[in-house]
Amino acid sequence: MKRVEIAIQDYYPDDFAWCYGCGRLNESGHHFRTGWHGEQTITIYEPLPEHKAIPGFVYGGLVASLIDCHGTGSAALALHKKNGHEVGAETPPRFVTGSLSVDYLKPTPQGVPLKAIGTLEEIHPKKWKVHIKVFANDIVCAKGEVVAVVMPSTFAENK
Repeated sequence: MKRVEIAIQDYYPDDFAWCYGCGRLNESGHHFRTGWHGEQTITIYEPLPEHKAIPGFVYGGLVASLIDCHGTGSAALALHKKNGHEVGAETPPRFVTGSLSVDYLKPTPQGVPLKAIGTLEEIHPKKWKVHIKVFANDIVCAKGEVVAVVMPSTFAENK
């Protein structure tokens, strides 16, 4: 499974590219990368050996983090597109998590790439709901929902 080549996270402003899940500037982070997959969004990530819950299975917190960052990245993609921009043109909007829900459906196996697929729903001009399924070996292991909100300008004031 190929990694996402054109990811919205590559174009976040440097001041807001430090997220442990998706920040490209966080050397210790996961570096989740979210891009378009037709009308849906996709993030592909292969958990590391240290992301285990018990031998053979991925820690659920990693799965939740994948869903969380995929949701905010998906919302950024959607609003950027709605504003008439392609990824890489103009600085994309940055989103934060308003709410996150995760349902674990099956144990997530270690040693295989995980694929998060998002379906977008605009619920307000500054708020998107993203429905996400996480697949391992084409089996849905988890599903989640993220309500992503355009990052308030006060975040820039707290640097």
